[in-house]
Amino acid sequence: MSRPLAVILAVALCTQAPLARAGIVETEALDAQSQAEVDRAKVRSFMERADVKERLQTMGVGGLVAGDRVSSLTDAEVHAMAQRIDAMPAGGTLSNQDWVIILLVAILVAILL
Repeated sequence: MSRPLAVILAVALCTQAPLARAGIVETEALDAQSQAEVDRAKVRSFMERADVKERLQTMGVGGLVAGDRVSSLTDAEVHAMAQRIDAMPAGGTLSNQDWVIILLVAILVAILL
């Protein structure tokens, strides 16, 4: 009785064995995938900054909506955004209003001295 049970069990295990496939993975494919992950993390961290969140709120885009939009971007779009983030000046640019304030303060200091 145990011999037919063993044969049935062996046949059942042989038919249930998962098929494994081995292949060569190119380095460029792994690098592209990791670069896409790095770019997506860079864009997400940029979107988490307080000044960016505030600017998005003034434009009518909520934080959750912005996160969903970043998630739906293709790898090429995320890479382009990450490059633009890297190209941004560290301190930001001064607006016309900032220049006017700086000039007014400089004129006041010059008059008071």
